[in-house]
Amino acid sequence: MKMTQRLDKLLVHIGIGTRSQLKQLAKSGAITVNGIAVKDSGMQVNPEADRIAVNGQEVRYREFVYVMLNKPPGVVSATEDNRDRTVVDLLPDEYRPFAVFPVGRLDKDTEGLLLLTNDGKLAHNLLSPRKHVPKTYWARVAGAVGEADRLAFAEGVTLDDGYATLPAQLRVLEVREQAEGGAISEIELTIMEGKFHQVKRMFEAVGKKVVYLKRLSMGPLELDPALALGQSRELTAGELLALQQAHEDQ
Repeated sequence: MKMTQRLDKLLVHIGIGTRSQLKQLAKSGAITVNGIAVKDSGMQVNPEADRIAVNGQEVRYREFVYVMLNKPPGVVSATEDNRDRTVVDLLPDEYRPFAVFPVGRLDKDTEGLLLLTNDGKLAHNLLSPRKHVPKTYWARVAGAVGEADRLAFAEGVTLDDGYATLPAQLRVLEVREQAEGGAISEIELTIMEGKFHQVKRMFEAVGKKVVYLKRLSMGPLELDPALALGQSRELTAGELLALQQAHEDQ
């Protein structure tokens, strides 16, 4: 980011108004820089050093935003959709000017951790197949998941289209018989890639069916257990630093 930039461009970026609206605000004395009213909304400012206020309210400039969402089922991982609500629709209006997008996707019926940002570089690093970013899921699976499945996943399984997955780490948490017959298993699975419907297809490859799926983590970023379905919050400085460092090191 440049040290200085146009004041109106900065304010438009964070959703304060259009350039024409900001021009009028400046003329009326509603915009101040370091406590002094400015008449030229096109003046150069340093967003990291100058104190900028509009109608007495100090504004906080951010080039990028990073939002953790606990995605609920029934919502699609997209920025827009003609039929369904999108993950972007769930965010507070304050994020609209930043044009955030989901980093990767979760299936419509899958819940859990989803990162939304406007930082294309970080998103690319998290999604690049060469980076092998681990993603951990919790799932409920119809059928008794056992040692044979763990070993098969550790080797990598072949999906329905012939693709051989990378080795994955499967932990069986519980297997219980149901009163109506058949077993149900609760598992955690960590995969190093993100093929379409991959977790579901991996279990189909060993003759089982995922009936509930939730993503718990992506790289060092873990879903905040305090976030209810549909809720979101910005990443902490520590979470963001961990994400950035994890993929600079690779």
